[in-house]
Amino acid sequence: MISFQPTENLSASAEITYDNMRSYYQHYSVDWEPSQIQELIAELENWDILYNGEVVGAVRLAFEEEACWLRDLQVSEPFQNKGIGAAAIEQVMQFALNAGKQQLSLRVFKISPAYQLYKRMGFVTDKRDDRFYYMSKSIAH
Repeated sequence: MISFQPTENLSASAEITYDNMRSYYQHYSVDWEPSQIQELIAELENWDILYNGEVVGAVRLAFEEEACWLRDLQVSEPFQNKGIGAAAIEQVMQFALNAGKQQLSLRVFKISPAYQLYKRMGFVTDKRDDRFYYMSKSIAH
């Protein structure tokens, strides 16, 4: 069973991101450490993703006037490809709707397999740069 709770341990949550993103940081020569990630995520709305009661991932959101930004979606490697990411996106859409937002936006590394998940979930690519696809999805009440 997949469920969500407000993040209880930002340090552990930052570690999940660091573990998942390390290869991207190396690929793009970005020098990040878990403490830097924790500092950045402290400003966001943070949710733990639980699978059968165990924290297996994280969702981080930022709200703007029109949109909810999915700033981070991480699922620990042993739990990937089990539908957890798709369930997390569905939950994020509900969070966005509850906050009165009409759009969900995100940015994803071009080399990330998550890009395919976002496309399957109905996101469209609005723009791209050297590293990222910027994507969005309109959500209705």
